[in-house]
Amino acid sequence: MSVKALRDFPRRTILLLILALAVVLVSGTALASGAGANTSASSSASKTKPARKPTIVLVHGAFADASGWNGVTARLQQRGYLVVAWANPMRALASDAEALSTFLSTIPGPVVLVGHSYGGAVITQVTGNSQVKSLVYVTGYALDQGENVFAASALGGAASALGDHLVFRPIAGSGPENADAYVDPAYFRGLLAGDLGNAKTAVLAASQRPAAVAAFASPSGAPAWKTIPSYYLIATRDNAIPREAQSAMAERAGATTTTVAGSHFVMLSHPGAVAEFVSKAASGH
Repeated sequence: MSVKALRDFPRRTILLLILALAVVLVSGTALASGAGANTSASSSASKTKPARKPTIVLVHGAFADASGWNGVTARLQQRGYLVVAWANPMRALASDAEALSTFLSTIPGPVVLVGHSYGGAVITQVTGNSQVKSLVYVTGYALDQGENVFAASALGGAASALGDHLVFRPIAGSGPENADAYVDPAYFRGLLAGDLGNAKTAVLAASQRPAAVAAFASPSGAPAWKTIPSYYLIATRDNAIPREAQSAMAERAGATTTTVAGSHFVMLSHPGAVAEFVSKAASGH
């Protein structure tokens, strides 16, 4: 626009144009400042983002199944953990451990492995896996190299009565080592679940999942607890794995230990205490 044209514009119109230009300039500065602030806030938030919680993998033992973890699972989920109760094949220690390792390869990020009873023997085999941050034994078999479940039950000088009350059912066309082992229902409550009611234990005895004899007789490989931080919950009223044997396994593993006045199926009778202990292990306490 020429100088002559500007002179011909009414003064009021020129003032309005100047004011409009000023508003545009101020708004642009504010937006740029706000964008910078948002970027700074976003950067700050990313720096303070909490560390990812580990996935908790629960491994059941013999004469139970993954549903035995239901009470523990619900409580851990309430604490914000992703939980998976894995179905343990319970056929032989090496093959069960291989199946667990394959399963863990499908889970991204850090993992806390929790093993009850024979499930403890299985998690003990998972060595060389950097995603496993801790092992939690819930009255579980923290075996040493070359040791099997039968031998570990006698640690500390106490004898388990469990072996005297097993019922073996052979599988047609298979050797005796593959026979399924069950607990005699008449002794089920006394051995495994003395702090649960008669009606509930009758159902548990009827629905118990057997393990192959080979699973109990298989020797352990190099134990994972030698390189992975371990935790051990001792059930003081366990009549399947004597307290003395549990204490001996926990001590040699250098495990952080707690005690609960519960039966072998302590995860059923005291799910809150078990969930609390697993949570502490998951947070590194």
